[in-house]
Amino acid sequence: MSGNEAADELYLDAASTEPVSRDVIEAMMPFLTEAYANPLSVHQPGKTAARALSAARASLAADLGARPDDVIFTSGGTESDNLAVKGIAMARMRMLRDRYGESVKPRILISAIEHPAVAQSADWMERWFGVEVVRIPVDEQAHIDMATLERELAQGDMTDIGNGEHETAGQGSGSTLALTNRTLLVSVMLANNEVGTIEPVDEIARITHTHGVPVHVDAVQAAGQIPIRMRDWDVDALSISGHKFGTPKGLGALLLRGRTPVEPVLSGGGQERGLRSGTQNVAGAVALAIALHESNERMAGRYRALAESRDRLMDAVLRVEPRAQVTGDPKRRLPGHASFVFPGLSGEALLVDLDARGIACSSGSACALGRHEAPATLLAMGFTAPVAKSALRMTFRTPLTPEQVNRVAAAIEESCHSLTHAHPSAPAGAR
Repeated sequence: MSGNEAADELYLDAASTEPVSRDVIEAMMPFLTEAYANPLSVHQPGKTAARALSAARASLAADLGARPDDVIFTSGGTESDNLAVKGIAMARMRMLRDRYGESVKPRILISAIEHPAVAQSADWMERWFGVEVVRIPVDEQAHIDMATLERELAQGDMTDIGNGEHETAGQGSGSTLALTNRTLLVSVMLANNEVGTIEPVDEIARITHTHGVPVHVDAVQAAGQIPIRMRDWDVDALSISGHKFGTPKGLGALLLRGRTPVEPVLSGGGQERGLRSGTQNVAGAVALAIALHESNERMAGRYRALAESRDRLMDAVLRVEPRAQVTGDPKRRLPGHASFVFPGLSGEALLVDLDARGIACSSGSACALGRHEAPATLLAMGFTAPVAKSALRMTFRTPLTPEQVNRVAAAIEESCHSLTHAHPSAPAGAR
């Protein structure tokens, strides 16, 4: 691609990854070239690195409504989700069977629209430990069915609770969750990566804790885009990934409250409270803290404008292409996230055609591209497989100008017309 072509490209795939700002790069550099010592070393260079690591931990925690000792640095969202789902489930399964015996059939509850890092971690627990995985359905806008969640939790309540000497974790409590339910964990997204819908995780945590079960929230797509208050929501564990808000790839964190039992999935030197072994990446931790703080401040100043330009974009697309449908909740969604289906068309073909017209976007989760499968999220929302395969996602962190909205709408109109005439027998229809 030539320099002029690159300048004309409109990047609408921020949900896949973001560029790293110069401020973040400059903040990282001293810990790559000068203050590069191991933060566990006892000499002065090591202590300098340790202070930087501690400051980054405190900053990250403050921007997520958590405490510094909640923060466990990881390599990204996938590792954080794996540690949360597998680690909490294994620890509670051991405690549950120690108390009630090996005949207890433990369960994990996840929503039907979770990222593969969560869904496949739960399936791994089923394959290797016989844990029952229950998927909670969602409605046509990807809202979790709260009644089903509560009903499934109630089915896991244990009738034999011994002598009743259990502590429960209520709102704001620091106590350990009671072993009165065979459900090991509930794991849900804060905001869906494919359709942008925001879930009521505070209410989910309240319902879940009523039954003595911890809740993990995958906040990978939400961090830096909407306010996150982990402890105010009484969430037990929360995952983030830095490249979604402007760090180099391969950086993330799991926020885990001390009351939550967890088994480490990596063995080694015992760093990060003994839960994530490996020499700590000080430069990476600094990048996470700086980038999240920048993103939060930027979002606070442009949230309304970003949401308004999102709405203008969705209206413009629906106006130029009558077959198009918005997916997800049209209002309770991430501010810079617009997603659609185009019945009768191929999302991959539309993606390629738009790219040729200078519009870089996505047909759904970047982690699933190239597999040519119908997106599981849209299937769970009730779309048929052919319609689900027509999905398109446009995500951005800077409000779109009216000219940019018009440009995107015109490109979609032209692409849909071109692809329809190239395949005149393509069926129409929605769900």
